Amino acid sequence: MLSLEQALEKMLATLPSPSLDNLETLPISQAQNRICAQDVMSPINVPSFDNSAMDGYAVRLADLEQSPTLSVAGKSFAGIPFTDEWKPLSAVRIMTGAMIPQGADAVVMQEEVSVNEDGSVTFEKLPKPGQNIRRIGEDVKQGDVILSVGAELNTVSLPLIASLGIPEIKVFPKLKVAVLSTGDELVPVGQPLNEGQIYDTNRFAVKLMLEKLHCEVLDFGILPDNEAEFEKAFMHAQEQADLIITSGGVSVGEADFTKTVLEKLGEINFWKLAIKPGKPFAFGKLPNAWFCGLPGNPVSALVTFYQLVQPVIAKLSGAANYKRPQQFPAIAATNLKKSPGRLDFQRGLYRLNAQGQLEVEPVGLQGSHVFGSFVKSNCFIVLERERGNVTAGETVTIEPFNHLLG
Repeated sequence: MLSLEQALEKMLATLPSPSLDNLETLPISQAQNRICAQDVMSPINVPSFDNSAMDGYAVRLADLEQSPTLSVAGKSFAGIPFTDEWKPLSAVRIMTGAMIPQGADAVVMQEEVSVNEDGSVTFEKLPKPGQNIRRIGEDVKQGDVILSVGAELNTVSLPLIASLGIPEIKVFPKLKVAVLSTGDELVPVGQPLNEGQIYDTNRFAVKLMLEKLHCEVLDFGILPDNEAEFEKAFMHAQEQADLIITSGGVSVGEADFTKTVLEKLGEINFWKLAIKPGKPFAFGKLPNAWFCGLPGNPVSALVTFYQLVQPVIAKLSGAANYKRPQQFPAIAATNLKKSPGRLDFQRGLYRLNAQGQLEVEPVGLQGSHVFGSFVKSNCFIVLERERGNVTAGETVTIEPFNHLLG
């Protein structure tokens, strides 16, 4: 059986980065959650002029060295700079964000100044050179690369682009993902169940996660266990999508025509993974689209999507900053059952205990068909491949859920 790391390495080494030939140019107001397809260089300095970090007084150190009390030559407001003659032994009243008068060495905040009856001001101490002055280009220098290809455009990066006066940006096209389920026993959510039937929750869950990953979802519904219909649907889907995701029909003994059709249409690897839940998994290439086949059990489908398909989508979308979910050590609050042989992802609830330490306990039954335990969970308890049962008090690894499961 392949380890999770081996499967990821094989997939990511095979997948290409998105082409630079079919980029979209969008106004920045419409680019939220898209992936940047160009290096963004600043056309200006930010700030574009030296300005004050405080409400106070702009001074020349040479004047203060002669006298701690100075007259006030005028005022500099944000957007209305001081342009009068700046006579010796005087200061300029200045507001936050206002342009620093030519020749000023520092800004003294108003709380450190005494205003006299004649309107002059007395300074408590000599300021340091450059004090409370924001220098030109201090935030961003003209020509700096502020975003690189592959960066996500979000509520942090887009305002930065806006501050540079850049009105539009090139982005990669949204990844088109076709989703379908296989099996005569499946029924769409909302329809009555007959004997032996179950609701098709996998396709529903996959669609929800794809929406959170900002993909364009193409729903091809449920495929009956019919080879001709299966082949027809796959040909139709791969003509429209960049990636096809199925659930069911990828384990040994399941619907043999599934493998027959996929192998006929493209190059598909049917893997047995050393993870639990989620041993059966398929990955490969159809003529015009990539393919990921998830197991049929609901928990197995979700775990394999989370651990394997999520990085696939990041690679195909051009998201260079994607990082695997973070893991942390925690103390097991209860005993955990585990058989050696597979990397185990148990649903868990972690919290800080009274000593300020992370501790975790499993939530509900851990079978691959028991989906309800996810609702009360906030992490996976990740138990190593060859590890056995865990005794309360031992250290385990937890993987807090990211936004897909939040």
